[in-house]
Amino acid sequence: MLGMFFQSTAFAAFTWQQIVMIVIGVLLLYLGIARKYEPLLLVPIGFGAILVNIPLAGMFDTGGLLRYFYFGIESGIFPPLIFLGIGAMTDFGPLLAKPRTFLLGAAAQFGIFGTLLGARALGFDFAESASIAIIGGADGPTAIYLTSKLADHLLGPIAVAAYSYMALVPVIQPPIIRLLTTKKERQVVMSEIRPVSKRVRIIFPIASTIVAAIFIPASTPLIGMLMLGNLFREAGVVTRLSNTAQNELINIVTIFLGLAVGSKMSAESFLNYQTLLIIGLGLAAFSVGTAAGVLLGKLMYVLSGGKINPMIGAAGVSAVPMAARVVQKIGQEENPRNFLLMNAMGPNVAGVIGSAVAAGVLLALAG
Repeated sequence: MLGMFFQSTAFAAFTWQQIVMIVIGVLLLYLGIARKYEPLLLVPIGFGAILVNIPLAGMFDTGGLLRYFYFGIESGIFPPLIFLGIGAMTDFGPLLAKPRTFLLGAAAQFGIFGTLLGARALGFDFAESASIAIIGGADGPTAIYLTSKLADHLLGPIAVAAYSYMALVPVIQPPIIRLLTTKKERQVVMSEIRPVSKRVRIIFPIASTIVAAIFIPASTPLIGMLMLGNLFREAGVVTRLSNTAQNELINIVTIFLGLAVGSKMSAESFLNYQTLLIIGLGLAAFSVGTAAGVLLGKLMYVLSGGKINPMIGAAGVSAVPMAARVVQKIGQEENPRNFLLMNAMGPNVAGVIGSAVAAGVLLALAG
């Protein structure tokens, strides 16, 4: 009787790989709770990783709970809904006040396309390479969306790498910024952001959606939902919808999205050499994107006669608002009179748009 009971428990079926993955799940929980690294995603992802690696629980089997949650990623529903909430929380004012900073957000996407070539050289096919390269955009929902479309089997390591590097922005970016800029450049004080009219704020999400949909149709689900959320925010007549998108909706979807991502971290699909390559390539993509933004910032510094602080180019990655805060912190350290946050938010929100457009381009190329 006891033997039969033991055979029905998970103890009888555990493998060392599953134990390792449970430990990794606990580590993600630690990083989210104790270290406060992207807790809104790492906590449900870590817990999902634990659940899916419990033998005999069947959490991702046909009819399993996490399998139903994963439908939201598989069908392409969850990431656009996250973008809807992000759009409702985003102020595009700094970008609209200084439109040229959009170029910095575009430059930061160079890491995506550079890493695409590197991944291809290492033997990944185009779909896999594109999914790995998008990590460089430092945009978790975009990475999840593209990977679910092109390389579903790599979703676990790619999602973990994307959110890990987003959380590690304050660690990764400062050395790159200091390496590529001089003290004089880091001390540049930029002019204040001018106010942007309500009419411009309302026209921007509508016009952006139309232009993106025409030129890069594959980007429409992400750009469309991002701009719809922003239109809710700026219109001023749908406050209830804006508040719902910013709070209840994005919170609910984040829970489901995190658990669904964690469900792809099973031992058989995560513990392999390929995962280490993905994590390494993701770091390269993020670093190159940061460097590209700073280098274009240096060019703009020269062309503007020293009026643009090149550090704001580092905020061109899509880690909002953490990348902008890193620029602000370094600027304050170099010059206590320097307040770069709002100037850095321009390229930062441009990076959100840029990563979504890059994902659309990669989807189109994958055909």
